[in-house]
Amino acid sequence: MTLLSKNSRLGEIIDHPVGHDMCYRLLLELGLNPLLLKNKLLRRLRFHTLAKLSRGQLNDAFMDSFFHLLNIEQERPVNKTGKPTPAWWKEATIYQIYPRSFCDSNADGIGDLQGIIQKLDHLKELGVDALWLSPIYQSPDDDNGYDISDYFDIHEDFGTIDDFDELVAELEKRDMRLIMDMVLNHTSDEHAWFQEALRDPGSPERDYYFLRDIDTSQAQDKNVLSPPNNWTSFFRGSAWRYFPEEKVWGLHLFSKKQMDLNWESEALRDEIMEILHFWLKKGVSGFRLDVINYISKAEGLPEGNETIGAMLSFYGIEHYVFGAKLHEHLREMQTRAFTPYRAFTVGECPGVGREMSKLLAGEERGEMDLVFSFDHLENPGFTRWDDYRYDLDYYKHYMINEQEALGSNHWMSLFFENHDNPRMISKVNPDPHVREQLGKLLALLLFSMRGTVFLYQGQELGLINEDFRSMDDIRDVESLNYYREKVAEGNEDQGWRDILAGSRDHARTPYPWDDQPHAGFSPVTPWIESSSSNRSNHLNAQRADDNSVWHFYRKLIDIRRHHKGLVYGDVKFVKKKKRHYWACYRTYGDKRYFIEANLSDKPIKRPTGNPEGRLIISTHNRRERGLQPYEASIYEL
Repeated sequence: MTLLSKNSRLGEIIDHPVGHDMCYRLLLELGLNPLLLKNKLLRRLRFHTLAKLSRGQLNDAFMDSFFHLLNIEQERPVNKTGKPTPAWWKEATIYQIYPRSFCDSNADGIGDLQGIIQKLDHLKELGVDALWLSPIYQSPDDDNGYDISDYFDIHEDFGTIDDFDELVAELEKRDMRLIMDMVLNHTSDEHAWFQEALRDPGSPERDYYFLRDIDTSQAQDKNVLSPPNNWTSFFRGSAWRYFPEEKVWGLHLFSKKQMDLNWESEALRDEIMEILHFWLKKGVSGFRLDVINYISKAEGLPEGNETIGAMLSFYGIEHYVFGAKLHEHLREMQTRAFTPYRAFTVGECPGVGREMSKLLAGEERGEMDLVFSFDHLENPGFTRWDDYRYDLDYYKHYMINEQEALGSNHWMSLFFENHDNPRMISKVNPDPHVREQLGKLLALLLFSMRGTVFLYQGQELGLINEDFRSMDDIRDVESLNYYREKVAEGNEDQGWRDILAGSRDHARTPYPWDDQPHAGFSPVTPWIESSSSNRSNHLNAQRADDNSVWHFYRKLIDIRRHHKGLVYGDVKFVKKKKRHYWACYRTYGDKRYFIEANLSDKPIKRPTGNPEGRLIISTHNRRERGLQPYEASIYEL
């Protein structure tokens, strides 16, 4: 296959899976419309011409890094035609639980496994098919469980291994499944592997991590220690931590206590297979694989390109976002662990877009079943830390781009919320008067598309961002580090505004069950407090109201279960250029459906006229000639 270079046309680069997704990401970062990727004039340009127009930004060093990343990937996605292959996880509604904040059964202010067991009937009543639990393993909790110190045991805050076995058994009684969150890019620095790696340079565990000796040969001041490269952490600062007693540097892409694993070690990979087998034997149906696309780092851990680092705000990312051995490692896990148990896998893959996802999760690839990609969560030019009104028209065009490019061998994860992002309702429109209508609209958009629906706890109640009063209310390590950095820069006020816009803690406050103190989550003060606006929208109140957001989600789950065309049907959007208007047809055999929605907070006219067919569900009780604010409906034709 011909290698891409600065002499290649932009069209050739965009047609490459990594090139397509990198260019798409770059346009988002620059606040430009991703539809530029289809511009015929732009596609004819040679890359070196674009480099000249960049006034030195796209220099030789940038081009070397960029084309090296592209040319690692020599395969191309295959789009198959025909009907998709049925699978339980394609039809399922998967519900994510953040255990620490779901239900406290033992009055310590922290949610636990027994609390989840006590609430299983509520989840069954909602209609969900599977639970995905954020990490419940032993952990010092520097990043709330995503820093694992023992993969084979349960964190004492959550219970015991016997509680876990009981949870699996109770789920089986209700014909529900369990998905575990598995973190394999890094461990806690308190894990026995890392402790041994530090203690004994000759141990096998030393190869499990990226530990580097001090190199003072290049330093002008021999008393000033410099990290091995310029990579930066997603939690701010250098991605290297210095251990003074051992005189070594350790790589951590996330917090300073989350040490990255070296997947080049065969012994490490054997250990990982044992971990996966342990939980699969206990009855787990699959895994959500945390930042799994980061597990293959470039040999030698070279310097990150300055231009790429400045563009993306993280240095070194081009050396691990889609590494040379990523496919190899994923296929090994699939062959040795997942396939024997017919386990489901969904990989969290930051920076991976539509075409790269097809290479990671195409049915014929033998790697994963699904990918979590995140390009839809922010409008172009914005980040999670920005306080702005999310434009749902961008989401419409994103979904058109994604849905119409799916082959029958590809599947999509459908979601708006998770434990790492603020509440979507608040991002779109924080006006409390439209909370219910907007919550229902977002629900209908999810359940009417082709893919697997993932819900995050509280989303079915229409929960919104919290009203945090000061940094004393914040628990998230990422937010704390971000704020400290802003204070150090002299931007304390801006730092607080950013926290209010983008802290992960917005999604991590206790689930509101009823009108008891602390909304029924716990009889004592919780580990993190929630605001009165969310506590008042508790489950009991919504169950008693037939028009609530909770009942709307329950109806949608039931409708999708009984209408396979809304799961597997082809998708054809119409009136694509009509602003604020969403309209598409789903076709599956002789079944046909029409979905339409008003994406704005103002009434709009129906450009297609009044729909024909039987109304299955609508966000609004009465039909009018136009579409009311945030109105959405599904019709069976």
